[in-house]
Amino acid sequence: MKVCVTAVASGLDAQVDPRFGRAAYFVFVDTDTMRADSVANPNVAALGGAGIQSAQMVANEGVQAVITGQLGPNAASALAAAGIQVILGIQGMTVREAVEAFKEGRIKPSPAQATAPPHMGMGVGMGRGIGRGMGRMGGFGAMPSSPGFASREDEVAALREEMEFIKGRLEYITKRLKELEKK
Repeated sequence: MKVCVTAVASGLDAQVDPRFGRAAYFVFVDTDTMRADSVANPNVAALGGAGIQSAQMVANEGVQAVITGQLGPNAASALAAAGIQVILGIQGMTVREAVEAFKEGRIKPSPAQATAPPHMGMGVGMGRGIGRGMGRMGGFGAMPSSPGFASREDEVAALREEMEFIKGRLEYITKRLKELEKK
């Protein structure tokens, strides 16, 4: 299976970039061989439409899944239209760790497609990474109230699933911190 992971640099050992449309790199990975091709994102400094343009670029590469942190509504719609699975909420991992977690089933496709409001990552830096889309609350500011869910029940189900995912990530982070602090 071919997947795309957003990254802050090229290669399997780069950290996952939490942004999709304005991620620094897209790392395309064959999950069977772990062969990776990194491509600098030409849409990082786009004045508009970075999410859609990035989604089209990724879809043209023939990927079946995208692994990233957050996704705006336009990119979510474009990826859904292309039939690409989306795995959201990934941060604090390398590309390699994210792909391995995906292969092992520790991270799964998210029913919640859009997790960032339109134009996430823009601001004073005009998409050049100065603002990093973090806002006053370190990236945990207001979420869109209903990013395209068919019903209230669907949104509740998606949020519950996302909460379980976050609990799992917190357990992993806690375990890893303990391991690193022992050394």
